Amino acid sequence: MPVMWIFHDHCMLTLSRFRFGYSNLVIRVGILGTGGMGNTHARKYAAMADVELGVYDRDPERTKAIGGRENRASFPSIQALIEAVDVVDICLPTDLHVEAGLMAVAAGKPVFIEKPLGRTVAEAEKLVSAAAKANVSLMPGQVVRFFPEFANGHRIVKGGGVGLPAAARTRRGGGAPKGSDLWFMDHSRSGGVLLDLAIHDFDWLRWTLGEVKHLYSRSVAINNGSGPDYALTTLTFVSGAVAHVESTWMDPAGFRTAFEVAGSGGVIQFDSRDCPAIRSTAGKSEFPLAVTDDPFYLELRAFLDSVINHTPPPVTGEDGLAALRISLAAIESAKTGKLISL
Repeated sequence: MPVMWIFHDHCMLTLSRFRFGYSNLVIRVGILGTGGMGNTHARKYAAMADVELGVYDRDPERTKAIGGRENRASFPSIQALIEAVDVVDICLPTDLHVEAGLMAVAAGKPVFIEKPLGRTVAEAEKLVSAAAKANVSLMPGQVVRFFPEFANGHRIVKGGGVGLPAAARTRRGGGAPKGSDLWFMDHSRSGGVLLDLAIHDFDWLRWTLGEVKHLYSRSVAINNGSGPDYALTTLTFVSGAVAHVESTWMDPAGFRTAFEVAGSGGVIQFDSRDCPAIRSTAGKSEFPLAVTDDPFYLELRAFLDSVINHTPPPVTGEDGLAALRISLAAIESAKTGKLISL
């Protein structure tokens, strides 16, 4: 099938034109994968006046469906899309991330890639290294950093709002995701709850409390290799702080997130089921949240702005690699019953 890309005449400009001071140009963004995250990203890009969108999915019907809305173009292959766009957004299953990422990097295209960067540290390192050598921007989708509650929690802790951090607790999860061909439930592809879900909290905790020294994890279904799971992971940080991470794909009550950070100067808490803002016992009763800001929009906008302005992305490939290492160490700990050092 022929490639059809629908642009106004003024849109047929390559991203390199930004380097010469042009403004008000349109960025051609191509999404690989039109499942749950692909559709989420498409909706956010649709709200950006400077974005023209193209999509690819292995299922022609899904590609046609999303591509037919709001003048989105559809492409017959990954390579065709990469060649036609300025920026590549990868929303494929986890085990396909690195292969597509390397193709985009080889073409010199900035890459936004849904978390995790890859299924193994070795393949993720290959992608991060290739992007660095090619001087291509690479940003992993650690979107929790952009949720207002978690962004404000990070700011409060880093600003000394709880004094010296000593202990933290996070909770995330709900029912089990499925995905096309039930790929989420195949842990060899998704990594299960400790990789696909807990990586959000591992990243946020590392961002907020610093590097992890060692960890210990337990899981209900780690040795099944498939299906829903529930896991508890204890992280010890280089600073001496300790965090307890609860991750579940086995909660019939629905999705919930929560965090608590305690330190020498007080405690901050957030629970998505109980309150719309952070409560504090650190001497200040409340911290206003920008509840109208959509975290996925903020995340994608921040990446595009970094590409346009030739600045580092707000979440780097190294950040994504560090979060991946923590997740895979937690999987190793859960499987072996051993304390794992990082």
